[in-house]
Amino acid sequence: MAYHREMKTLLRLQGLQNPSGAAIPVGIDVQVESIDGISEVNMDFTITLYLRHYWKDERLSFPSRNNQSRTFDSRLVKKIWVPDVFFVHSKRSFIHDTTMENIMLRVYPDGNILYSVRVTVTALCSMDFSSFPLDTQNCSLELESYAYNENDLMLYWKNGNDSLRTDEIVLSQFFIEHFHASNGLAFYSSTGWYNRLFIHFILRRHIFFFMLQTYFPTMLMVVLSWVSFWIDRRAVPARVSLGITTVLTMSTIITGVSSSMPQVSYVKAVDIYLWTSFLFVFLSVIEYAAVNYCTTLEEMRKMKRGKIPSTFNASQAMAFDGCFHDNDIELTPFSRMAPTPTSDPLTTPTLTPDIQPMEGTRLHRQRSVRENVDLFVSNSYMIDSYSRLAFPLSYLLFNTVYWSMYS
Repeated sequence: MAYHREMKTLLRLQGLQNPSGAAIPVGIDVQVESIDGISEVNMDFTITLYLRHYWKDERLSFPSRNNQSRTFDSRLVKKIWVPDVFFVHSKRSFIHDTTMENIMLRVYPDGNILYSVRVTVTALCSMDFSSFPLDTQNCSLELESYAYNENDLMLYWKNGNDSLRTDEIVLSQFFIEHFHASNGLAFYSSTGWYNRLFIHFILRRHIFFFMLQTYFPTMLMVVLSWVSFWIDRRAVPARVSLGITTVLTMSTIITGVSSSMPQVSYVKAVDIYLWTSFLFVFLSVIEYAAVNYCTTLEEMRKMKRGKIPSTFNASQAMAFDGCFHDNDIELTPFSRMAPTPTSDPLTTPTLTPDIQPMEGTRLHRQRSVRENVDLFVSNSYMIDSYSRLAFPLSYLLFNTVYWSMYS
């Protein structure tokens, strides 16, 4: 008989009971102890906090002369009713149990109850990496009753915005700009409306780490690729080796950044910078290919015209670097072609008696495409000269636009 009386008492204490029939108000406040980690690859964050519940259960009231509360551990929690708050979108969570379960229950004489737990939660954070690593992320932790809808249980922040308190939190890659609390309703088609509480925190990423690990090495590789513009065009091994080295190094940097990021279907800010820099490095290799081709073409033409000395051994000259040498071959640029006279009445200028030509005026025939190509080939050394100016100015313009858009 005593056993049955004890079971009936426990069942009465473990059930949700409100004599008025209205929803039981449960106040919540949270103290954030630490943010243990933020993962871009898994798009989640891990947070440790103290979760405190406040409600009134007159079944637990007791007489007290000095109005002092009584404090209990987790053993009593299993025998009474407590709110079934859970974390929405959580992947993993646990209550700390060293050296005992970190649960505290404090009962006041009038039946008011404070229920506190220390819990670590890993929850989903939908991140947008469009501006990575110059991005700002807005993550939130959501609390809700699992079984009781708004007709049975009403969750609310006990002290409004002051219900959320934080210790001094320092993160390696982020700066916490703001913490704030809010509330709302969540609807489920089968069970109805539920009160939901939100803990929002805005994270701004530190850029210095990525400047050291990604941006500065990328800039150095691009600048290093320009060194080939000052190397003699006849030094084929030196210029080709430098170009291939910078291209492979850029590929390594891009692969390293991609491996630490989630596989998203849109372009990130760091992708734009890396691939544009890779394009500059690649174009420096293509630039030397054009210089080498034009130089070889010019030498072949001079060979056909008999300007190569009979004592010149082409195979020996090309054995070292794959290109003829200017000290063995006459590589003077072609002189500009003078306009040839023509008898075509359409192209021959005619002078009328009323119009006299101005003194010193010269008439030049416009060069054809073939003549322009020949002039370009004969002055192939000018490609390096123009590249020394065009590449740095273009890259400087790109950096100006990039940092003005994303910073």
